[in-house]
Amino acid sequence: MPPTMLGIIGGSGLYQIDGLQNPVWTTIQTPWGDPSDAILTGTLSGLPVAFLPRHGRGHVHTPSTVPYRANIDAMKQIGVTDLLAVSACGSLRNDYAPGDFVIVDQYIDRTFAREKSFFGPGCVAHVSVAHPTCPRLSSAAAAAIHGPRVHSGATYLAMEGPQFSTLAESRLYRSWGADLIGMTGMPEAKLAREAELCYASVAMVTDYDCWHEGHGAVDVAQVIATLHANADAARAMIVALAQALPPDRAPCPHGCDSSLDHAIMTAPAQRDPGLVHKLATIAGRVL
Repeated sequence: MPPTMLGIIGGSGLYQIDGLQNPVWTTIQTPWGDPSDAILTGTLSGLPVAFLPRHGRGHVHTPSTVPYRANIDAMKQIGVTDLLAVSACGSLRNDYAPGDFVIVDQYIDRTFAREKSFFGPGCVAHVSVAHPTCPRLSSAAAAAIHGPRVHSGATYLAMEGPQFSTLAESRLYRSWGADLIGMTGMPEAKLAREAELCYASVAMVTDYDCWHEGHGAVDVAQVIATLHANADAARAMIVALAQALPPDRAPCPHGCDSSLDHAIMTAPAQRDPGLVHKLATIAGRVL
């Protein structure tokens, strides 16, 4: 097994990691295009860490234009084994208040303008995303949060954006049983599963979307203010998680790192050589 390397994809409000030893920004090329930004590598408590700002430094990518495939490929290229996604989100529940941290374990994918798979015609694959996050890494992330209130086991509804919800949409999503709403959780989690990475998601609640009668409609100023208040807690979580993960990695007990074992459907003789070449980082283990 490769040694543990913790990857962090930082969403709105998290554009850097403080305290890295020997920090270096590295530009990675992928067959899926350029990632959102260069990747910052270094060590925290002796553990190799790689950080990628999802929207790029300066927040240049919309949720729809984030190069999700390139980001996941680049993180795996650089050696990441355990990938933590940190993002802002809206709450669809009274008890998930702005400032709370939430561990996501399920998704409802309502995005429609994004490439959602590394595979396609010429190399077809179907991975299971029944349980799209890694319980082991999710539990470790939850234990690493100190200060904010933490909730676990939430369902995240991924909307296309970039506009926030209408009131009718917000009410509909609540009726479906969704707990959180955001714009970047998908297809990132699906692609991480295809790449056989252990993936966990920590959502930082910034607002109540627009359904809550006691709160006004969400606006960017409100989101940014809450994100700034939570930034130090998010960075402290990353440091604590790096201290908790073992440097010598064992196989994932939940099978995240073997998700492609029985996923590829296309017969070897019928596979598109060009696509197989592009899949070298993602699926080279089985191809």
